[in-house]
Amino acid sequence: MNVNGTSHILIVDDDKELCALLSKFLTRQGYRVSVAHNGTAMAAILETARINLVVLDLMLPGDDGLVLCRRLRSTSTLPIIMLTAMGDEVDRIIGLEMGADDYLPKVANPRELLARIRAVLRRAGAPETGAPLEKNRVLEFDGWRLNVAQRQLFSPTNALVSLRAGEFDLLLALAERPLRVMTRDQLLDLSRGRSANAFDRSIDVQVSRLRRKIEPDPKDPTLIKTVRSGGYILAANVVVVPAS
Repeated sequence: MNVNGTSHILIVDDDKELCALLSKFLTRQGYRVSVAHNGTAMAAILETARINLVVLDLMLPGDDGLVLCRRLRSTSTLPIIMLTAMGDEVDRIIGLEMGADDYLPKVANPRELLARIRAVLRRAGAPETGAPLEKNRVLEFDGWRLNVAQRQLFSPTNALVSLRAGEFDLLLALAERPLRVMTRDQLLDLSRGRSANAFDRSIDVQVSRLRRKIEPDPKDPTLIKTVRSGGYILAANVVVVPAS
């Protein structure tokens, strides 16, 4: 995926003035932009255009953003940024559970949306040609293999485990610092490039997702453990080997 200004962004929002504002702003930044005001229009564009990221409003006529997010995530790993009401923590958490990669209050500055778009596209994109040598490595722990360059996770049985961009970055942040307690704020900064606020639970949601994929019993985790009043820790030794 090219993230240097040629990515195609789809904005799904019934607020036509906001769509026009964001479309104009993102176009000035070099992005291609398409706009849909409901789920039907969104589906039609996704069928005919190669979209790199969807900016999806939570409140829409007909099927709301959560329904559309869940539907899209069931068939695609296309990055999704949800626009939510300011301070509505429950909706943000549900949005992340449905598969959104990030969220942003609708009243936020367009430049913050731009920063989030760039960050999500970087996480979702393939490594650039000539990537630094240190990225060409595999982190092995408890039978699991995390290929950094290819952004892939393999199970102890050598099965490829599907991870969303945010899940991969969170696991990488933990695997690069094994047996070390990482606070939510540290993990958010390392995996998403931003600081947490007092009500930010997105790391908890991502950890929950990861546990469902790599823990034998997600309710009694042995790999990603919770540290009370601390954060999370990858409770396994990690060995770094060159990628084959």
